[in-house]
Amino acid sequence: MTAPQPTPAGHPLVRLSHVTKRFGSFTALDDVSLDVNAGEVVVVIGASGSGKSTLCRTINRLETIDSGTIEIDGERLPEEGKDLARLRAEVGMVFQSFNLFPHRTVLDNITLAPMRVRRVPRAQAEARARELLERVGLADQASKRPTQLSGGQQQRVAIARALAMDPKVMLFDEPTSALDPEMINEVLDVIKDLASSGMTMLVVTHEMGFARSVADRVVFMDEGQIVEDAAPEQFFTAPATQRARDFLSKILSH
Repeated sequence: MTAPQPTPAGHPLVRLSHVTKRFGSFTALDDVSLDVNAGEVVVVIGASGSGKSTLCRTINRLETIDSGTIEIDGERLPEEGKDLARLRAEVGMVFQSFNLFPHRTVLDNITLAPMRVRRVPRAQAEARARELLERVGLADQASKRPTQLSGGQQQRVAIARALAMDPKVMLFDEPTSALDPEMINEVLDVIKDLASSGMTMLVVTHEMGFARSVADRVVFMDEGQIVEDAAPEQFFTAPATQRARDFLSKILSH
């Protein structure tokens, strides 16, 4: 059986077309269209309640949408069932909270999904897990339980767990917001390493220095809409809209 060919760089791996999402009378996403190309790092920023996390969560259907379409690598995201589970397996996600199984070891947390979903043999799954733990700087923590680790270490395990599925794209929803300040950089360094390796990523974050240094594009959201979509240097030095200028003046002055 021939292995699937990777999506060529520059081609859309994630495509949102006219996506709208409402929670009751509140419109969280208002006719949003966005492409994330293969090998690209797109960082999404904006004030609290602007729709950033909802955007991230719709891409693997943790949130359903009211209208529009979402495609992963040219395939429309199904509403439910086995096809959804299969396509969702191509999308790794790292949340604000770590969502690790507290009663299982670090190694078990990473190998569980590949063994159950991808049917990877245990020995192969464990070898891959140890590789990934080495990559995120936790090679010596495999036998520990999550509660024995710091928050930063737990988030790095969560990243390794997502990578163990060999996803086509990684989604990060405020991956450092639950961490103490001294732990933030250890997680951002892992994400930077992924970016330099060519991983396709969409990162929701409030870490502006990280956004400026790592993003290929910065997407600024306000009131459920994409207000600006620009190269980081352009966005941070000369934002095109008054709304973005106001946002940056507030956060960069502290």
